[in-house]
Amino acid sequence: MQSQMTFNRPTYTLEEALKKAENYCAYQERCHQEVRQKLIEMRMIPEAIDHILGHLIAEGYLNEGRFTEQFVLGKFRHKGWGKNRLRQELKQRDISGLAIDRALREIDLEEYQATFHQWVEKLWRQSTGKPQANRLQKLKDGLRYRGWEPEWIYEALGDKMKS
Repeated sequence: MQSQMTFNRPTYTLEEALKKAENYCAYQERCHQEVRQKLIEMRMIPEAIDHILGHLIAEGYLNEGRFTEQFVLGKFRHKGWGKNRLRQELKQRDISGLAIDRALREIDLEEYQATFHQWVEKLWRQSTGKPQANRLQKLKDGLRYRGWEPEWIYEALGDKMKS
């Protein structure tokens, strides 16, 4: 069954693949890895993939720095991710450390701190009625999952133990 599905997939000329890739990148910011994977799924040969990627970069459809900045600000503001989670997710996408550091510096420190405190309060409220040890564990796990800095987490835990 798997081989039948492979044969039913369309094949693309270089021009068709180039147009599809431009549309793919124009729809939303993409990283190089996503576009390369898309072209592999389209069964393009390595030389064609390199040509298309070069074209997309030269024409401004593909920009690692722009993708990284939008990814960081989007995931931070909409999902409440901390810098550790953001860094990890970007490394999985083969984004350079320099681009990651540059994008993380774009996060306003006051907004970052306020978001952290909002998550602390939200997670703490969600565990109301449970024993304090369970509440503290839920708080720690929730903040770690979202990638907040360990020293901030332990400070918040200490504050909650006092209250």
